[in-house]
Amino acid sequence: MGFMDQAKQMYKLQKQAKQIKKKLKNIHIEAESDGIVVVVNGEQEFIEVKIPEAFSGDLNRISKAVVEASNKAVKKAQGIAAEEMKEVMGDMGGMFGGGGPAQ
Repeated sequence: MGFMDQAKQMYKLQKQAKQIKKKLKNIHIEAESDGIVVVVNGEQEFIEVKIPEAFSGDLNRISKAVVEASNKAVKKAQGIAAEEMKEVMGDMGGMFGGGGPAQ
């Protein structure tokens, strides 16, 4: 593959990556722990934390539930992002003359 072909392929991959990034920003993932709900987008940015009124005054319980729900939400977001990027990563393997990293 010549330099121009590689440059074209790289441009195509950059364009795909931008499209995926835009798509991930619009995907909202919810995770719940002990009644507290955390919402993140596919880029692992926190969108919202929902805390029921029943929790008023119990800061220790709120703190633990927020941390646990946040970790769950981020793991889900990472899985979705990885799934979306599979196609782009597969295309990159073709640029270097193989289907993946050399062993």
